Amino acid sequence: MSLISQLRCDEIFDPFLSLINKCPVLNTPTDWKETPDAHIFVSDLPGLKKEEVTVEVVDEGKALQISGDRKNEGFNEDNKNDKWHRVERCRGKFLRRFRLPENAKSDEVKASMENGVLVVTVPKQEVKKKPEKKVIDIEEIKG
Repeated sequence: MSLISQLRCDEIFDPFLSLINKCPVLNTPTDWKETPDAHIFVSDLPGLKKEEVTVEVVDEGKALQISGDRKNEGFNEDNKNDKWHRVERCRGKFLRRFRLPENAKSDEVKASMENGVLVVTVPKQEVKKKPEKKVIDIEEIKG
């Protein structure tokens, strides 16, 4: 967005939208919901195929990582006759990382993708309760 266009009021300047368009993390919105059986992550990845997205469990099973690369298709500097009026769609690499809760079964994660929507399901397991504090009686040694 050029400063001259902003001054001429050809465009509305919105610093928040400008930040979103430049930030791959903000341009990869992800919802996280918890059901009785699982944690479910839903990411909007329009225009990407499943081969362009990587889903990993990292940090010894403690984190879910979603990454990929939005290619710069359509941007060809060889064609000098092209005139771009606006470039708002985010391109480049993106990475989202979520710390998994203690009850996540990180070895049973499943992922599916349809129409640019990635769904990652992390099943839950019952967490062993920490043992309650037990007071030990101290015996007196007679001797």
